[in-house]
Order: sequence, then structure tokens, then C-alpha cells
Amino acid sequence: MAQAPSRLAHARPVPHIVSEIPGPKARAHVAYDETWTSPSLPRAYPIVPVRGEGLTVEDIDGNLFLDFAAGIAVTSTGHSHPQVVAAIKEQAAELIHFSASDFYLPIYAQVCERLAGVAPIKGGRARTYLGNSGAEVVEASIKLARHATGRQNVVAFLGAFHGRTYGAVSLTASKAKYHAHFGPLLPGIYHAPYGTVEDLKWFDEVLFDKLVPASEVAAIIVEPIQGEGGYLVPEDGFMPGLRELCDRHGILLIADEIQSGVGRTGEMWAVDLWDVKPDILLTAKGIASGMPLGAMVARADLLEAWGAGAHGSTYGGNPVACAAAMATLDLIESGLVDNARVRGEQAMAGLRELAARHPGLVRDARGRGLMIGVEFDTAAHAEAVQRAAFQRGLLVLECGKTTVRMSPALTVRKDEMATALRIFGESVAEVAARGD
Repeated sequence: MAQAPSRLAHARPVPHIVSEIPGPKARAHVAYDETWTSPSLPRAYPIVPVRGEGLTVEDIDGNLFLDFAAGIAVTSTGHSHPQVVAAIKEQAAELIHFSASDFYLPIYAQVCERLAGVAPIKGGRARTYLGNSGAEVVEASIKLARHATGRQNVVAFLGAFHGRTYGAVSLTASKAKYHAHFGPLLPGIYHAPYGTVEDLKWFDEVLFDKLVPASEVAAIIVEPIQGEGGYLVPEDGFMPGLRELCDRHGILLIADEIQSGVGRTGEMWAVDLWDVKPDILLTAKGIASGMPLGAMVARADLLEAWGAGAHGSTYGGNPVACAAAMATLDLIESGLVDNARVRGEQAMAGLRELAARHPGLVRDARGRGLMIGVEFDTAAHAEAVQRAAFQRGLLVLECGKTTVRMSPALTVRKDEMATALRIFGESVAEVAARGD
């Protein structure tokens, strides 16, 4: 079968290193943007994308970039995957919106069933609520946990990122600036140390002993692998230990898989790495290949405990976003999870070699599947590597204080991974040669 011509065939590939990035049109647009948009948006570097295909992005000046950021781990099937685009077009031609909060929308229920069937929920029987974003379903999970348990307190972790709305940002503890000037935040929130089996002692020795009784804790919410906090992978005993602790005290375990889920770690869900089943699982980002959708999958008995009107959303589970999710899940379950695992192994092998060449600069290379973090010795060096990669046509993003993340689409090919590793290595070498 003849391959369809690329929509980006006319664009210019970025040379080895380009001093004219951003180009003149991009610079003009940045000035325009900075006149009209909220300055709260933390732009990483001045790319002005206008078109995407697979892992390739074209900017306003016609330059091509290899995208290893994926819109912050969102475009899980690549940019504008034909199967996803076709599903969006077909649904948009039939019905664009009909609020599922007030009416029976068929595709909403189909997505709910699909997610309930693939999410590893404790007890097996699950139901699903759909929202527009990760932060929205985090908010929903706080409400559900408090309602279902009759308890008021929720525990999150130091380094966590759960969103920017009030409940979600109250749980967030990755950067103090997310809390600055917004207090008072949601009461009843505590933050625990993250990642080691030893850290779990904090609950009994500090939280339950000195701050609040376990009988008043509704839920513990955790990123199985921390995202914005630095792509941190916990010790193998941490997640199973957390599950046991919750069971012992009647506390709900909420797995925030907004960034780590839908195949990114080489498993369908990051909790699968440790065979842990949460009471509530949250997903968004990669679930609909860029369309706005979030989902809270929970034990059926928890959702059945609250009645009509307890929670809802005008746009949540929009039919066009739902169509994109169905197509995305078809693709994810047709080999992309395995590809994420294999390409992740390729990436880690290359990055470990890079770390060995620059032991003073590169402190660690870690991750699972295509959720990979490279930690540097200083924040300035991490930012410099991110910028040097951009100048060479590779898009990566910082996270944590000193880490650069790689989170490409799960469709990434072997040759694309090799190219990204080469460019990233050149970027690190440039920063190392500066000696600053």
C-alpha cells in the first residue's frame, strides 16, 4: 500500500544547530502573545507550533522539530494520528455537544465502560466519572473520598503535582510558587515524604500519632511515579506498602495516573508495575491524544454512595473528546504499550552511557517506559540543556528542580529515539564544554 504523503513535506528540517530559532515569524508572534495572554503561563522556550504529524512539529517559520515533550505527555498517539482524526471528524459531524450531566449520552457511557474494564480497581467492579482535565478529576476524587468515608482529611506527598485549581493545588507540593499568594488553601491536607519504604513509617510515627488520627483520614492520593516533581520512581516496596497501610486504617487509596497512565510506563497503568489496585484511579493527559478529557475510575460502591447532583460537569465527557478517547484506547491496546517499554529500554541504555561520559553534570537517568527523567547537578544546567536541545530541533521539558524529562508519543520509532539521544547528547556536551 502506498504511504500517504506527509502533510509536513514542504517544511524545513532543522539543521545540526540553528541560530535563527526562533525565526522572525515566531519572534513576532511571541511579542503579540505577550500583549494579550495571561503572563501566568510559564512558557519553556519560544516555539510557535502550527502543525504536527507523529513526533514531528512544524513551527510558524516552517522549521521541523522532534517532539519528546508531547504536550506534557498528552499526545500519546503522536500528533494528529489519522485514526484519532477520523474519529473526531466522524463524531463532530454527528453531535458536538450534549451535556452528559443532564442527559444520556451514548458515547459517554461507552468510554466509562471501557475505562472501568481496563483500570485495576480494588474489588474489581468499577464505575467512571468523566471531566475535562486532570485537575477536575482530582477535585472530584477529593469530594468522593470525603463523601464516601465521612472523614475530612486527605494526605498527599512532598514533590506531588495534582493541578492548579484550589483543591488540586492544595494537594500539590512540588514548588512553593504554586501556593504563593493564594491562601488560605483547602483545609485538612497533609503532606508525607515520598518514595521509600522507610518513608511509610511517617504515617504511624508522625501523622497518626501527633497530627490527626487515622480514623479521620479519608484518602491518600499518590502519583505512582511523580511527574512534575522530577520523574521520581519510588522503591519497589513503597506502593504495596501504601496499599497495606490504607487497608489497615480504612483509608481510600487514590492513584493519580494523570501523567503516568495509559501506557506511558510500558504498562497500561504505573500501578501495574507493582500489582497495586487503588480504590480510585485518575487519568487524563494521554487518554484522548490531545482532546480535553479526564476520568475518575472508582470502586462502584463509592460512586453509588453519592446521589444525583452530588457532582457533574457541563462539558465533561464531551462526545468529540470521547470519540478521540475510544480511538486512542484502540491504538494503545494494539501494541503501543509494548512499544513504550521497548523504546524506553533503548532510551535508558543511551542515557546511562551519556551519564557515564558526563558524571559531574548528569547525576541520574531514571524512569519506566517512556516516562524518563535525566537529573543534572544544577537547575541552571538542566535549563541550559533544555535550551540547547531546542536550538538543535529537539523538544524536551524540565521538571522538578534539576531534571529534564523525555515523554515522547508512544508511537516513537527506533530511529526517532536514536536521533533524540544523539541530539540530547550533543546538547549535554555543549553545556559541559562551557564549564559554567
